[in-house]
Amino acid sequence: MKEKIKAFFAAFLRLCKRCGAFLGRACKNLMDGGMAIPIIALLLLVLFNLIRDPGFFGIGIQHNNDGNVVLAGNVISIINGASELAILAMGMTLVTAACGGQDISVGAAAAIAGSAFVKVLKASSSITGGTVALAFLCACIVAMIFAAFNGTLVAVFKIQPMIATLILYTCGRSIAYWINGGATPTVSSPIISGIGRFIPGIPVPTPVIIVAIMTILFGLLFRFTSLRLFTQSVGVNGSAARLNGINSTFIKLLSFIILGVCVSVAGCIGVSRLGLINHETLLVDIEMDTILAVAIGGNSLGGGRFRISGSIIGAYVIQMLTITLYAMKVSSTDVKAYKAIVIILLVVIGSPVVKEKFGKFMTRLVHGRKRVSAKGAEE
Repeated sequence: MKEKIKAFFAAFLRLCKRCGAFLGRACKNLMDGGMAIPIIALLLLVLFNLIRDPGFFGIGIQHNNDGNVVLAGNVISIINGASELAILAMGMTLVTAACGGQDISVGAAAAIAGSAFVKVLKASSSITGGTVALAFLCACIVAMIFAAFNGTLVAVFKIQPMIATLILYTCGRSIAYWINGGATPTVSSPIISGIGRFIPGIPVPTPVIIVAIMTILFGLLFRFTSLRLFTQSVGVNGSAARLNGINSTFIKLLSFIILGVCVSVAGCIGVSRLGLINHETLLVDIEMDTILAVAIGGNSLGGGRFRISGSIIGAYVIQMLTITLYAMKVSSTDVKAYKAIVIILLVVIGSPVVKEKFGKFMTRLVHGRKRVSAKGAEE
């Protein structure tokens, strides 16, 4: 009997060691891939909210104004509210990785795309599925044209991305204003309502489904093309990439055009949520949140290696932080200040300097323990 108990404990210890080794490798891979910061930030926010309010993450079922059964709760609000930000963060990640800079005009470009979307819808006598598809196609083309303009300034004329996109950031909402003659037209249709809110019979918000579709499309794009490799190569060293036959100008331009597609999707979602276009308020100030989502996601803002999944998690971290602050009765004017403090901490913790010092500390700690155990064995 004693031998069986000893064998059981020996097998249990071996299992624990294997699990520990597996977790250690997983943590190392997360740290090396830059995913540790967004995941830790997300877990800390989850833990904080569970302590503050155990029912914070409760999900309920209710009927909306249209009489449809839908899911409701803070979790749904977080993943739904972050939809436009997550989509923009995907495109921004590519631009950042390829160009070593950020596009600060995504909010203004989304207003232009949204205005074009509404312009086509209002030109039609009735809003049908075909009309909506045509309107989205026009919005997508318009956004890609403006994105190509930004990309040309960066890729061809070698202008720093933030400076190049400052032009559209400054005048973009004025262009959106001109498209609809200074008006804020409304678009009322069950199809538009379904895009921005819920599709009848599906309890999950439609923007969440669109984010999932965009994520799958990016995954397929990276799976069946060499875009990830080429983008990272250009971002790390454009000259070396050219010597290896990679057209760095085309890759940078392509990254902006893909961001233009993301901008058009986000702009159309924003319009569909409200059922109108307001060039002044549509996705206002989302540029900084998009850049922060990329940074929190563990991506280098100087270009090179990137993870789309990290940027998506970063978008949800920002949205969860916003919902948490509102749940704590923080006024809307103070939310930005609190967000800035938390985000500064996250970005500093994820900086290369802090990572390097933390790595050295862990190395000393491990070697110190090995020395102590070795001395104990000698004695």
